[in-house]
Amino acid sequence: STMEETDREAVATAVQRVAGMLQRPDQLDKVEQYRRREARKKASVEARLKVQSLINLSVYGYQVMSRTLNITGNEELRKNHLHIMFREVAGNNIYGCFYCLVFIFCILCYFTFFIHLFFFLFVAVSVPEIVRETQDLIERGELLQAHRKLMDLEFSRDNLMYEQYRMDSKNTHDMNLIHTYFGDMQKLSEELAKQLWMVVQRSLVTVRRDPTLLVSVVRIIEREEKIDRRMLDRKKQTGFIPPGRPKKWKEKMFNILERTVSTRIEGTQADTRESDKMWLVRHLEIIRKYVLDDLLVAKTLLDQCFPPHYDIFNKLLNMYHQALATRMQELAAEDLEANEIVSLLTWVLNTYKSTEMMGNSELSPEVDVNSLNPLISQNVVDQLLSKYMSTLTSNIIGWLRKALETDKKDWIKETEPEADQDGYYQTTLPAIVFQMFEQNLQVAAQINEDLKTKVLLLCLQQMNSFLTRYKDEAQLYKEEHLKNRQYPQCYVQYMIAVINNCQTFKESIISLKRKYLKMEMEDALSSSHASMDATLDIIAKEGCCSLLDEVFMDLEPHLNELMTKKWLMGSNAVGTICVTVEDYFNDFAKIKKPYKKTMTVEAHRRVVVEYIRAIMLKRISFKNAEERKEGAERMIKEAEQFRFLFKKLAAGSGEDTEGLCDIIEAIAEVIKLTDPSLLYLEVSTLVSKYPDIRDDHIAALLTVRGDASRDMKQTIIETLDQGSSQPNPNYVPIFKEITVPTLTVPKLLK
Repeated sequence: STMEETDREAVATAVQRVAGMLQRPDQLDKVEQYRRREARKKASVEARLKVQSLINLSVYGYQVMSRTLNITGNEELRKNHLHIMFREVAGNNIYGCFYCLVFIFCILCYFTFFIHLFFFLFVAVSVPEIVRETQDLIERGELLQAHRKLMDLEFSRDNLMYEQYRMDSKNTHDMNLIHTYFGDMQKLSEELAKQLWMVVQRSLVTVRRDPTLLVSVVRIIEREEKIDRRMLDRKKQTGFIPPGRPKKWKEKMFNILERTVSTRIEGTQADTRESDKMWLVRHLEIIRKYVLDDLLVAKTLLDQCFPPHYDIFNKLLNMYHQALATRMQELAAEDLEANEIVSLLTWVLNTYKSTEMMGNSELSPEVDVNSLNPLISQNVVDQLLSKYMSTLTSNIIGWLRKALETDKKDWIKETEPEADQDGYYQTTLPAIVFQMFEQNLQVAAQINEDLKTKVLLLCLQQMNSFLTRYKDEAQLYKEEHLKNRQYPQCYVQYMIAVINNCQTFKESIISLKRKYLKMEMEDALSSSHASMDATLDIIAKEGCCSLLDEVFMDLEPHLNELMTKKWLMGSNAVGTICVTVEDYFNDFAKIKKPYKKTMTVEAHRRVVVEYIRAIMLKRISFKNAEERKEGAERMIKEAEQFRFLFKKLAAGSGEDTEGLCDIIEAIAEVIKLTDPSLLYLEVSTLVSKYPDIRDDHIAALLTVRGDASRDMKQTIIETLDQGSSQPNPNYVPIFKEITVPTLTVPKLLK
């Protein structure tokens, strides 16, 4: 029979199709996939056949209805015609009753609805074809046309479902049947949405390259918004809303934009601390550049592609601000190092609202930096600043300790220290310390004035502690040297550098305060500054003393020759002393003012003190007037040698070199005196000039003269005690540090 032949042909065709699908072994893996595809096709065909049969019924019903509407005459005739038509339809086939119902339905629902229903059904027949066309349009990027076809499909489905809902809202079977038939349409809607969101994600790029594409996307979203509103209105009236409504594509678009902005901000971190110490600076700079560029594009181009009520620029501005706030809070919560805290706070508190970013003139007046909320709260800022100060304190202590350790290693080098442009010896310590202070102050100044002041106070506070350690290390350096004067080889030169560093430190402290401290804060630091100056003066003074100790250790054998028989007979001790001092002062010329002047004055004073001490040691006692004259003249000559030497060494320093050598000459005059009766007068003149001369000094001086009896000494001393003296107000006591040896037991035994 015909049915059997049709079945056989169908089986043969199926076998051929399956054979075509399974030509290679690897295709066996896809059997399940092929089965599902064929099942979908079968379901699609069956659904189309059902709809087709519905259309056929509708067409027939339409023809019947047309004939009915052409009937004229009285009510009785129309009733008769209905009976005739009913019998005609009923006798047509086993579905006659359905035809009849369609006819009655058409009459009850009026002609207009039937025309609509006919149109929806007509579209419905073409669903698979329209779906394919729409899919092609989406793939070709013709989104507006694709959306138009999608709207037609949705319009058909929604109205069919609505009419079904009106006729029988509880008939879920027929509702599901319509929904299934239009199932591919939902996938189309999702596919189109996916394309729209891709364009939205890249909107800031798209608007520059192809603004019409973006405009198309916005138009589609606007269409969907209108449909959403219409469907929601109908739901209020009827209770019916199609599946998938409301789509809320406008809301989704803003959500996509928000996620895109967040991803853009987060995605700018290219490095980590391990790979790049400047990771945060780079990260923040990339954010700054991206955000500024994006907002400028949004203002000049993107704004024109959206309807005004979208307020797209302000929405984007808020999204960027929120994304930045989130990112900054994440960064603030990390375990940041001191320099990273500064970078973050500088960016958050200053850069963000500066002309380099939100304060850019091209963004105004839309962006008002004064109305922007802080990116991080004041509480978080305070926590970061507290952590920064704590970290900085320990860092500065560590840096200063390391700097001093490094400097100490230089002190034992066998090469001389470097000299500055004026030839003064120095080490790199002051430069390193104040460069570090400067860097931290400049960094703090980027954040705010208050932090800058706090950092300056911290630096000076730590400087005070550091100088105490510096003083101790210089003292240890001297003590180590005294254990073996051959080591270190350049001890003198490095001690000069230490002394010069004190002057550099002083100047640097003043410079730092002038540059970074407000005038009103001066008083708060005055005691600290005075303390540092005092410590520096002590270091310099002790350094100068240690250098003079070096000189006088070398002079000791020559000083021991003074006022001895050998000296009286023509020793060149003073000549050697002058040459040695001058030789040392060639190095001391590398000492900065005012310490160089201090050195010269102190050297001059100590030479005179040692000379007078040599007299008071009573190594010689002149036997006669001839020896006294010879000795006195020698003393006067040597005083002149000292005067000449120190005048030369003090050239340009403004030092008074006369007074000290005058003491030697005054003593020489007492020794030189030939008339003993005038001795009291000469001694009293000496005492009136130098009132710190003690009785033992006078006794020792008379002993050296060699011609004064014990009674005479006693008389002179007692008489002098009763007199009053009127010293020179500029006189600095010199005799008080000169001790006179007392007669010891061994000497008595001799």
